[in-house]
Amino acid sequence: MYGQVWHDRGVLASFIEEWDLDLRSGDPLRFPGYTEKLAELDHESVRTGLVDDPDAGGRYVLVEGDFEVFGGSMGVVHGEKVVRAFDRATAAGLPVVVVTRSGGARMQEGMVSLIQMARTAAAIGRHGAAGLLSVAVHRSPTTGGVFASYGSLADVRAVVEGSTIGFAGPRVVEQTTGEDVTGRSHSAATAFEAGLVDAVLTEDEVVGWVAAALGSDDRPLAVYRPPTPLRPAPEETSGAWAEVLRARAMGRPTGIHHAADATTSWTELGEAVDPSLRVGLATIGSHRTVVVATDRYAGSGRPGPAGYRLAQRGIALAGRMGWPVVSFVDTPGAEPGSEAENDAVAGEIARTFAAMADVATPTVSACVGEGGSGGALAIAASDVMLVSEHAIFSVIGPEGAAAILERDAAKAPEVAEHLRLTSTDLIALGIVDRVVGDTPAAMTEAVVSALDDLVDRGGAGEDRGRRSRFDAASTRGLT
Repeated sequence: MYGQVWHDRGVLASFIEEWDLDLRSGDPLRFPGYTEKLAELDHESVRTGLVDDPDAGGRYVLVEGDFEVFGGSMGVVHGEKVVRAFDRATAAGLPVVVVTRSGGARMQEGMVSLIQMARTAAAIGRHGAAGLLSVAVHRSPTTGGVFASYGSLADVRAVVEGSTIGFAGPRVVEQTTGEDVTGRSHSAATAFEAGLVDAVLTEDEVVGWVAAALGSDDRPLAVYRPPTPLRPAPEETSGAWAEVLRARAMGRPTGIHHAADATTSWTELGEAVDPSLRVGLATIGSHRTVVVATDRYAGSGRPGPAGYRLAQRGIALAGRMGWPVVSFVDTPGAEPGSEAENDAVAGEIARTFAAMADVATPTVSACVGEGGSGGALAIAASDVMLVSEHAIFSVIGPEGAAAILERDAAKAPEVAEHLRLTSTDLIALGIVDRVVGDTPAAMTEAVVSALDDLVDRGGAGEDRGRRSRFDAASTRGLT
């Protein structure tokens, strides 16, 4: 595999141009036997260069480690080649794909090796600041200084199944701390569950995943489809409470279903972080976007602190890449329990509001079911807000409002009438911009239209980040 990338048809695509073949490691510490071992090598522990293969992600810069050379360790030449590769990619406006396989910093070069962590981290930072995407695939093992620098700073990250991955290797952990990490950390599965990587891949899946992440291959989002509605609103119910029941009807498409219908490609970020809030690099119409979608059928249906942190990650990436943010919202609100409270759910909601306000790219949101309180609004406070005809958005769920105001949650149907939470109310209050037909196809059309209009107008509107889109609506509450 060395010097080449996977191809999903079993063919390997090689560098069309390889860089810095003349660089060779020295012996800065005069480490015993090191010079002799270096003399036996014909290449270093990393190779860098240009790849151009339409089936493997198109044209990009490849950085690929080789564990057979000093355990893939990063010495000064390894670090220098990585820095040069990222800087060349920045100058050329190209994405970077990193394939890691390393035991960490090279002990035979001591601190001269260790400082390469700082240098490579700075280089990938310059690349990202230029609005360019980086993708990492971690092979086994990936540990130490490579994992704790440029390997973990890539925008999108995957690991090959069965790989050992972690900061300190399992043997080092066991022999220095006495802890047996088996099944608890340092594996592809545990890294995925902890949100350290975005996907676990077989070797055969790598090229297709990289191509999709780079936006050169369509990989549709596959989702579980609930059965035909089992709990529709009773025909005799009318008014606001009827709309509440319609929005909550079992089987009604939730945010992730609308995302699947609206997108033609999807590369998941942090899938295991919070099942009720999903984030993906996606294509909607002609637009490369970051999509945030809730799933009320998964878990509690209420995003927790980790879910909001994931949303912030996606929003920040969209802003850096110059991509719009689209959110599909259907949740009764944020997770309110003690664990979420102690993990700063309120602060993460606040930071998500700030992320949406500060991102310099267009933002579009669609409430497709229930929008509950600040936990829903945090990912819906966008340049253009859409709402499905039979969706609702409320300051609090009617049951909660009744429990507070009437000391009786059973009075929710009566209290719902006063909350003005229907799509008609939301338009009248100036909260949303458009009511959309109650089907995924109608919402997709509306989202594409809103994106086209925002992009044609040059982005997110005037004075973004200093004034809120809700300023005009808020004056209705002034006397």
